Amino acid sequence: MSDNADVLVQEIRADFEALLTYVKDSQTATADHVERGLFRRLLALGARLLLWFFALRAEAYPRTPQLTATDAPLPYFGAKPREYFSVFGKLIFWRPYFYRHGVGSASPLDQALGLGDDCYSDLLREIAEYLGVGTTYAKVAASLARLLGLPLSTQAISQMVHADAGEVVSYYAQQTAPPVAAEGPILVVQADGKGVPIVRETPAEAQVRLSKGEKLTHKKEAVVTGIYTVAPNVRTPEAVVTSLFHPTVPRAPAETAVPWAAPQHKQLWATLAGKDVALVRLADQVAARDGAHIQHRVALTDGAEALQTRMQTHCPTFTLILDFIHADEKLWDVANSLLGEQAPERTPWVEQRTHQLLTGQTAQVVADLRQLEQAAQRTPTQRTTLTKVADYFEHNLPYMQYDTYLAQGWPIASGVIEGACRHLVKDRCELSGMRWTPDGVESLLGLRAVAENGDWEAYHQFRKEQRHLRLYGVPLPTQRRLEDQALALPAGTAQTAPVRRLYVLPRKTAGQYQDEQQKRAA
Repeated sequence: MSDNADVLVQEIRADFEALLTYVKDSQTATADHVERGLFRRLLALGARLLLWFFALRAEAYPRTPQLTATDAPLPYFGAKPREYFSVFGKLIFWRPYFYRHGVGSASPLDQALGLGDDCYSDLLREIAEYLGVGTTYAKVAASLARLLGLPLSTQAISQMVHADAGEVVSYYAQQTAPPVAAEGPILVVQADGKGVPIVRETPAEAQVRLSKGEKLTHKKEAVVTGIYTVAPNVRTPEAVVTSLFHPTVPRAPAETAVPWAAPQHKQLWATLAGKDVALVRLADQVAARDGAHIQHRVALTDGAEALQTRMQTHCPTFTLILDFIHADEKLWDVANSLLGEQAPERTPWVEQRTHQLLTGQTAQVVADLRQLEQAAQRTPTQRTTLTKVADYFEHNLPYMQYDTYLAQGWPIASGVIEGACRHLVKDRCELSGMRWTPDGVESLLGLRAVAENGDWEAYHQFRKEQRHLRLYGVPLPTQRRLEDQALALPAGTAQTAPVRRLYVLPRKTAGQYQDEQQKRAA
């Protein structure tokens, strides 16, 4: 080893001996005190070990001339430093540098190490980004500073998110469809929109007080889409009414006999690029998952005509359904207008008409609303509400055949996409004081969708592979899985030798798990 590597080894051994001494001399300390001390010391030891790893790799790398793309030789010139910002802190290591005037330069060890084009390690950026898709970048920076002692700026975190979201579309484009055997027979797509506060391109003039209805920021719509398959959940209109208006009433035995079928392989997406871009992508997902195993195709939206039209254009083989919760809310609007929000007869009035909607009597509800509108005692506000709701139902009548949908076990509410609008967009993008640039929020929503879809690890592996191809023109070397490396026995150890583990329960083999599952199923 080189003198530098020898010095590092001596320092590492001294650090480890200091760790042993620290534990030995802490016999009167509390567990919390020792745990905190060990954590900080282990971070420092990790930094030295990582630096030693770089030193060993740099020392072992050959100094023979490197060839450029045009086969011009680049002789070894010397060692050149590179900064590496890891979870252990900032490191600077020296690696071989090849250079010839007028020809070019190269640091080929960067390729062998799988390094990116900035200083941040992949582990650090993945931790920062995973935290960043759930909370503000300022809180992420504060958390990393407090837990790991890392001085990471909010700007650096934002740049990481923007850079690492660049492969999200490509990742999902190459992702294979779920196995047919794991899919349900009903293919469901949903779409909705949610406003995101956007920074004004031209800042508004400072005002002492805003005018009525005036706001400091404006919003841009994020179109949220979802796709999944599901098995039929057959229900009666009466069961739905009971769940909405009498949720504490126990369900009938016949309703609980068959387990409720949950969505399978749900995938969410959100974009600020517009409805057409979002629904073109949704149509691509449909094409990948459609097939002979799909018996029914259902599309759920609210009553926004622009969204309904595009859904029918991009998913023409799907039965369009008006989200029932949106429809039912219109009845509450009428009841509030006619009876008042505190009137005891309001709920029975809505319940009766909800049952009519669910039993295919929407045309009768429209006729009743028109008749109520003509009553002499109606106020202008009441007439406006009645007309608006009657028009809404009449326009959406083809998409409100709820008795048919329930009998076939189709979903009639867009709860999946309503929830996605909240937790995918609103819960992160509308935190107090949030103001976004379009590019910034688009990148965030891309990574947030990756996390929500359960694709975090797979996506970042794909991202690293694509980055390696882009930077070096060759595939990223295949690595053993982290858990396999951690649990691997030392070389020469007999496979039958006992292995100490942190858990006292023995690990079960895949066969044992399968046997247990079969016994439970039986």
